[in-house]
Amino acid sequence: MQAAIETIFDAGYLILVITIGIFMIRHSGGVSQFRLFGWMAVVLGAGDSFHLIPRALALCTTGLENYTVPLGLGKWITSVTMTVFYVLLYYVWRQRYRIKGDTWLTAAVYALAALRVLLCMMPQNRWLEADAPLSWGIYRNIPFALLGLLVIVLFYRSAKQHGDHAFRWMWLTIVLSFGFYLPVVLWADRVPMIGMLMIPKTCAYVWTVIIGYKAMKSECK
Repeated sequence: MQAAIETIFDAGYLILVITIGIFMIRHSGGVSQFRLFGWMAVVLGAGDSFHLIPRALALCTTGLENYTVPLGLGKWITSVTMTVFYVLLYYVWRQRYRIKGDTWLTAAVYALAALRVLLCMMPQNRWLEADAPLSWGIYRNIPFALLGLLVIVLFYRSAKQHGDHAFRWMWLTIVLSFGFYLPVVLWADRVPMIGMLMIPKTCAYVWTVIIGYKAMKSECK
């Protein structure tokens, strides 16, 4: 039952976000913020597919314990692509609110993203092993969480300042995604049921993509 439900959910998620992303790229009407948002959605779906497809295969065949290497490799790739996702989201913020200058912000975003990727590349993560250390899961997620916090604050302040009704909940989608994701990082190995929080985390990302899609449909007529 778990295999069927999770596989259907993940397949629907991947198809939805990648389809919306491609649609936004092709029908953005020359509006760069929405084309960029489309690429962001494609990166999200394509990156997650490296983890979710092997997971679906494992659940539907011989079990997760027999797919340690492809699952670990998928998590590794997804960790990097999610970092790219937030860098792209930062640039969506800059374009939507016509931000000029603030080079220190851009430097901070790139520094946090680079540190996150560097930590993800360290062999101590032992991505391809069954007993990957929790400590390195925490280390690599510190700059990632700080990057997410920065983007949360930027969208919250700008949407409020500009009375941006379309993006008024963008900050909340990111808060929810991290709120559901961090307990998984910290405790899922000890309490496997906590891994179920990845479902509402995924729903938060779908909400993020839908916000951009609805804004494009409303503003690119």
